[in-house]
Amino acid sequence: MDAKILVIITGAILVIAILVSLVMMRRNPNRFTYDTAHGTRPRASEGEGNTSQVAFKGRFTMLAAGVGAVFAAIFAKLWSMQMVSSDYYEGLSNQNQTRTVTTPAPRGRILDRNGTPLVTNRPCLTVAAYRSLAEDTVTVRHLANVLGMPYIAVKRNIQNYNESAQSLHTVASDVRRSTVAYIQEHASFFNNVEVVERTERYYPYGSLAGHLLGYTGTITSEQLEKQNDDENKSAGTIAYKSGDIVGQTGVELQYERLLQGIRGEQTVQVNAAGAVTGRSGAVPAEPGSDVKLTIDLSIQQACENGLAHAIEIAKQNGHNTNRGACVCLDCTNGEILGMASAPELDPSVFIGGVSNDVWNQLNSEDNGLPMINRAISGQYMSASTIKPLSALAALKHGIFTETQTTVCSGWWTGFGESDGKWCWLHSGHGTMNLRNGIVHSCDPVFYDIGKGFFYDKDNPEGLQEMYRSWGLGSSTGVDLGGEAAGRVPDAEWKSEYFSSWSESDRTWNGGDMTNIAIGQGDILVTPLQMACVYAGIANGGKEYVPHVFLSAVSRDGEGDTVTYKPKERLKGDFKKESHLNLVRDGLKGVIYEESSDQASHFTSLTTTVAGKSGTGQKTNEDDYSWFIVYAPYDDPKYVVASLVEEGGFGATASLYAVRDVLGAIYGEPDTAGTTAGDGAR
Repeated sequence: MDAKILVIITGAILVIAILVSLVMMRRNPNRFTYDTAHGTRPRASEGEGNTSQVAFKGRFTMLAAGVGAVFAAIFAKLWSMQMVSSDYYEGLSNQNQTRTVTTPAPRGRILDRNGTPLVTNRPCLTVAAYRSLAEDTVTVRHLANVLGMPYIAVKRNIQNYNESAQSLHTVASDVRRSTVAYIQEHASFFNNVEVVERTERYYPYGSLAGHLLGYTGTITSEQLEKQNDDENKSAGTIAYKSGDIVGQTGVELQYERLLQGIRGEQTVQVNAAGAVTGRSGAVPAEPGSDVKLTIDLSIQQACENGLAHAIEIAKQNGHNTNRGACVCLDCTNGEILGMASAPELDPSVFIGGVSNDVWNQLNSEDNGLPMINRAISGQYMSASTIKPLSALAALKHGIFTETQTTVCSGWWTGFGESDGKWCWLHSGHGTMNLRNGIVHSCDPVFYDIGKGFFYDKDNPEGLQEMYRSWGLGSSTGVDLGGEAAGRVPDAEWKSEYFSSWSESDRTWNGGDMTNIAIGQGDILVTPLQMACVYAGIANGGKEYVPHVFLSAVSRDGEGDTVTYKPKERLKGDFKKESHLNLVRDGLKGVIYEESSDQASHFTSLTTTVAGKSGTGQKTNEDDYSWFIVYAPYDDPKYVVASLVEEGGFGATASLYAVRDVLGAIYGEPDTAGTTAGDGAR
């Protein structure tokens, strides 16, 4: 019978009962009683009497009124619950019997600029169970034996409190099909155990671009709080929960909001203990958006292979190294076409969680700290690659003119014999003008520039100002986390940094200025910063913000929803176009005039190249090898920068990485072998 009809009938019965009671009390019509107890003449007695009959009648009336009030209150409450608020209480009842749980959504893919998947998802069979199974010791132990896992590990996974009690808890991922078949064939022995198909990250090219792409992992409490704060909620509609898989580094982290899909929902029935007894309607999960990068797969492979080639050459030359970086970008818009860092990082090791042993190896100094993306986070002295900027600063402030010369004997004594400095070519270069000083990387030319600025009262920091105007000492704004800003040292920095030294020792001196003029001393840059500098030199001073994001593909796969628009970062400082042309001409001379062995690597290219080598010197370590180029010389498009830590001279290691990348771009591999002269710095 319908509950509402039952309430109406019950209410009617209560009303009738109350009315009958009142009628029964009113059945005696006499209003008088006769007192004959004393044998006297009868007399009338009205109103309040004190006989037992009168007293009983009053009490019964009060009782009837009280019972009526109670039944009236009950009826009112029943009426409210069943007639007025029935929908509300019905909803509460349903909530006690059902739960809504979420199902994970596949992450969006990461593609190269041509649509080739660099990171995708692959289906994997997952054994899952509800939390209530943890109480069934026999089944848990049987499941552990079948999966080949420790009993305590299986129980811990089943009891995972990062997920709700009614959600399926992952016990083991990527389970072998033979194991799945056994569980399904013996389903009666595995009550409350299910096999579901999930997805996990898959890397078709292994560790390729591992630092740039980044890796995923379970969301931390700090990330959960940050992702779900009010500011982030306004930027998207994704609500994160404990246990979600999110990006931790690289593109996976930077574009998490695009890559993260929208969870599905599943309604389940539960009993009084909260255990799942059945399932009903479901809303399927919606995959994340695919992200298309500026990376070109062939150029990325060339950067990685070229860097490995350069490191191998360095080892053959007696240098013990496995660390370096290589960057290729489009100087016309800031697009990063390739970015490699060594030692390599394989993102697949983080799938399902990384063990302590592997984590320690990834953060080990002995292993070369593979977690560091040296292209954007490694900070090094720029060495001679900074000399073009030193030349522009000298020309702007008149410290060194286009026709001025320096006589290089191999030993420079501009600050006196006691403070003399060697040129890298101890036999000397002879008479050098500024253009040839760049070509042959003649240190005394730039020592004179450093000395000139040290004694220039009007522009004592003109050199540092020039470096900063081209973006050194500040981050490039690349859309990858962990970028270092580098350092352009000056008098104020030295005084603060060496505050524990005596006043005289922390005072900026002439030696500090000559050191930074040749890219040694305390100056620090990143490979990406120097690639941007050379992009600016090639592009008339204009530098774009480097970036790896190209576009986001809509979730339905039809077109792009977001497309990156190039942003101008800065305009490098120079006084005259002729000054920039002198520098460019000098950089072309580096490639084809400095060393015949060096030139032999580039004459096999039909495209004219300009660039600069560099050799960073650090106490108690081997030299750091630099090489940076741009091409074509007359219509610049590509910039390639490479660094090999402790790899020796620039032309004896990093040159090979740069040349391999150019070979991949133009389809013209290097045919010169491994004969670059040691004299090329």
